[in-house]
Amino acid sequence: MNFRNPLFSYLISAAALAGFVLSFSASARAQSSSTKGQVVEEIIARVNNEIITMSEYQKADEQLKQETAQDCQACTPDKIQAEVNDQEKNLLSGLIDKALLLERAKDMSINVDTDLVKQLDDIRKQNKLDSMEDLQKAVETTGMAWEDYKAQMKDELMRQQVIRQEVAGHMDIGPEEIKQFYEAHKQDFEFPEQVVLAEIFLSTEGRTQEEIDSIERKAQDLHDRVARGQDFNAIAQKYSEGQTAKDGGSIGTFKAGVLDKQLDDAVFKLNKGQITGVIRVKTGFEILKVVEHYQAGLQPLSAVNDQIQNKLYMQKMEPAMHDYLAQLREESYVTVKPGYTDTAAVPGTTAIQEVAPTPDEAQKKKNKKKLPLPTPKASGS
Repeated sequence: MNFRNPLFSYLISAAALAGFVLSFSASARAQSSSTKGQVVEEIIARVNNEIITMSEYQKADEQLKQETAQDCQACTPDKIQAEVNDQEKNLLSGLIDKALLLERAKDMSINVDTDLVKQLDDIRKQNKLDSMEDLQKAVETTGMAWEDYKAQMKDELMRQQVIRQEVAGHMDIGPEEIKQFYEAHKQDFEFPEQVVLAEIFLSTEGRTQEEIDSIERKAQDLHDRVARGQDFNAIAQKYSEGQTAKDGGSIGTFKAGVLDKQLDDAVFKLNKGQITGVIRVKTGFEILKVVEHYQAGLQPLSAVNDQIQNKLYMQKMEPAMHDYLAQLREESYVTVKPGYTDTAAVPGTTAIQEVAPTPDEAQKKKNKKKLPLPTPKASGS
């Protein structure tokens, strides 16, 4: 079962938003307590009235290692470890960023209840589950409580909404800027003939002839539904089999002659937006959609407009996010424990001071009220 999630967070993925992730990160706040003077949960950072604990940090570190190994399955162990070591430098900073964005969402009174219901239903459909109860059972088999799963997803949706409203919403990429970029980088848009494809794939591996005949009829029905105007990507997400289903069937860009001849012949005679018939391949049945068809040579601006817009957006997003998070830090009370580093800290950040109590003061300290944290400045001022 695949829980990767196409979330719109620049922090999670600068490129975007690929499959559903079952996140075990720091959104669910762990408790901090002590028993007979022994620390049960170590606090390594404070963000206004929130804390980041050692267990949260360790969970995020473990998730980082798993995702790095998954994203680079052909890499050697040494290369994977080097990548983990490089990303670990910013691990605490990333957790602080998440906490800052979530608090900002609460300050803005952002409500994502409707989005949460839709997101959960999308996950259910992508995993081909019949009901929300089935999704709940699937989540719980991973060892995670259903309410925790929903709470973490809700927190992430709130962060995404902050980014859309406070950062992306202030970016203005107009036609003139796109045209200027095109004129200055025409050499980048000299393409060989190529197509961008999406697929609906139904597997026949290990099936009897009778079952194969039934799968072919199903493939033809799906083809006819798309031909009548139903959304190709939605059909692919719901019915296609294999890793591409979660991405709406997207399989990438191909030059002429790269695909098997029967597929090559089928797609290169089509225009943008057209679909092939049902094609029998070794492992099943394919229906391919030509998302883009670039003729050889310099592409017209109309053909690469979206590509340029996305490129400009990403160029602006990184510095804009950096500036916005720095602003949130300046308006907040952020402290970290000695030995840990917030790589995005702004001047004035202090370290958490820890003083071990003497034996005769231990009981007094246990009963003593903690001093309140300084009241954070209002965000967005």
